[in-house]
Amino acid sequence: MTTTSPAPSGNKSARRVAMKRPAEPERFALLGVWVVLIIVFSIIVPDTFPTTANVSNMLGSQAVLLILALGLIIPLRTGDLDLSIASTLNLSAVVVAVLNVNQGWNIWAAVLAAIVAALLVGVVNGLIVTRFDIDPLIVTLGIGTVVQGLIYQISGSVTITGVDRDLSDVMLTQPFLSIPLDFYYAIALCIVVWYVFDHTAFGQRLLFAGQSRDVARLNGVNVPRLRVAALMSSAGIAGLAGVVYAGTTASADPVSGAAFLLPAFAACFLGSTVLKIGRFNPWGTLIAVYFLVTGITGLQLMGAQQYVQQLFYGGALVIAVVMSKLVRSRGERRRRIDVQPDVSS
Repeated sequence: MTTTSPAPSGNKSARRVAMKRPAEPERFALLGVWVVLIIVFSIIVPDTFPTTANVSNMLGSQAVLLILALGLIIPLRTGDLDLSIASTLNLSAVVVAVLNVNQGWNIWAAVLAAIVAALLVGVVNGLIVTRFDIDPLIVTLGIGTVVQGLIYQISGSVTITGVDRDLSDVMLTQPFLSIPLDFYYAIALCIVVWYVFDHTAFGQRLLFAGQSRDVARLNGVNVPRLRVAALMSSAGIAGLAGVVYAGTTASADPVSGAAFLLPAFAACFLGSTVLKIGRFNPWGTLIAVYFLVTGITGLQLMGAQQYVQQLFYGGALVIAVVMSKLVRSRGERRRRIDVQPDVSS
């Protein structure tokens, strides 16, 4: 007489335990390190770091970067890199300044024209990538270079100052809780992106396509259209970041936007190691942006030179990519173990 092994029920029990397994504690690791940084810098430089003025400056100064990074995570969610975002931001800021200052346009008409120009960059990126099946890394790098050339042409390669103060008033004046208003605009955008990612079909399709375009296509997802929409969204939000940038500086120059490219990617990849490990997510991106600025600001207040900013951003990007790869590989191994069929009898 053969006896039936209790393995199947045990396997079901194991799966139930796996389903009830608490979330990985490492997804909060960056938050813990951030808190430690704040405490350490508050102790080392107590007269400057934990002050209201410094906190307000850190929060407000990174609003443009946060907006840009929130746009970047949309194509990253589908597995596409957009290297044209910094040029698109710069184009938007220069269009606002040229139309408002040089051409005498109403500031809000100039803002609208700048966002439309940014969206056109996204359309060109998306159509070339999908129609000709070219790596978006190459396409967006090339389009970003073309856009940079256009910026030099329309700006005359000079800094344009004197942007209408109405735009600056919307961004900077009458701060709430001593924090400039552009910070709250960035938080509002973060909420919108979170809602789209987690509570809309579009957001779920972005994730589905990013995990496997072939599987998404076989399940009826129009992957090319989705990728175009993601690149358009990235460019449009980069245009919005350019408008905020023009408002906070009341000027535009043809080169400053390039400085946002590396920090934006560093924030996005570092953010994918927080809260939802292995996934680009808006709240993780926000945490990463302010973790980076906390470290940079603290070191500079301690006397570090300006180059520490590049060291911090570059190092954070490399570490975040390595961590994402390791965590993703471990997650795949866990899923294979959890779904492994029971063959005992």
